[in-house]
Amino acid sequence: MNGHSGADAGQRFLHKDRFPCLLEQLEAMGYSVIGPTLDQHAIVYDRIRSVDDLPRGWTDEQQPGSYRVRRRTDDAWFGYVVGPHSWKGYLFPTPVVIARAAREGGDWEFKEADDAPPKFAFLGVRACEIAAIRVQDRVFLAESYVDPIYEGRRTRALIVAVNCEQAASTCFCPSMGTGPRCTSGFDLALTELSDGFVVEVGTAEGAALLATLDSSEASISQLRAAQAARRSASEQIERSLDTRGLRDLLMDNLEHPRWDETASRCLSCANCTMVCPTCFCGSVEEVSDLAGGRVERRRRWDSCFNIDFSYMNGGHVRDSIRSRYRQWLTHKLASWNDQFGTSGCVGCGRCITWCPSGIDLTEEVLAIRGDAPVSEGSS
Repeated sequence: MNGHSGADAGQRFLHKDRFPCLLEQLEAMGYSVIGPTLDQHAIVYDRIRSVDDLPRGWTDEQQPGSYRVRRRTDDAWFGYVVGPHSWKGYLFPTPVVIARAAREGGDWEFKEADDAPPKFAFLGVRACEIAAIRVQDRVFLAESYVDPIYEGRRTRALIVAVNCEQAASTCFCPSMGTGPRCTSGFDLALTELSDGFVVEVGTAEGAALLATLDSSEASISQLRAAQAARRSASEQIERSLDTRGLRDLLMDNLEHPRWDETASRCLSCANCTMVCPTCFCGSVEEVSDLAGGRVERRRRWDSCFNIDFSYMNGGHVRDSIRSRYRQWLTHKLASWNDQFGTSGCVGCGRCITWCPSGIDLTEEVLAIRGDAPVSEGSS
């Protein structure tokens, strides 16, 4: 077949030798580039200043309650899935100052925090993470209640996505309709080949950025190789979540015995909410200096798994692990739809990987449906 067709039309190829120019151009445009790097035996997100900061030749192995990095057999730059960090750490940071007050004479002067929002370029964003950003956009930017801190950071962010070419055993993004291929929500999207990247443009800003780089029209063979690489990720995904009637299933089974069984394993450690790219619970505290003349009101991440999070009117609303786990799962997969018109889960699998007890929300839903598999060792 001659020429390119469909979604592949107009895609470009950027050789890896030219990739440093992308980082240089982003820096020249005033962006702080945030991307994947290897730190403390995990692939995390941090400031990227050169390609040497990327986790070249490293990958991750994930199972319920288990995460390990290991060497790859090749030198892929983005040959991993997702780690413990998500982009909400930069768009919805913790802790953050939301107001300040200072004593002037005998009076207090109050003012909102006026820190200028940073300008981030996110490098290596996966399809499920784009979906998570879209979920938080709905929470923080829609309707009348806009979070000014999130808005300032989000509107200045540029997204360079990377299509997944492998999957973890904990991934289930196809069930949530969020991946593994990036289809929208990015400025540029990359598919990594051995010698370079097939590049897809998503916005005018992305097109302008690509125009500054020494790229070429992607060849038929390069497009086919990119398609095969993306297809490989889809073929590796085995875990799934049946979302049919899911909201009503959970809300109609609030007294199901599975909640007690899960509570016996749950540590209420809040790991799942900390690594989740969409969870947004927060608490506000006021911190004064030692002289008592200045006070900052700070927001920090919190979790519905913390017992004090539900404290009100002299008591705890959810004083058991059972009630807290049930709150988290039913909010994530059921009442989130009531609030925001979408699920709060994007199928990234982080909550499964980083749960010390290996609790798997897909298995929890399956059990409530009455079709849970018999555990190994059970009679």
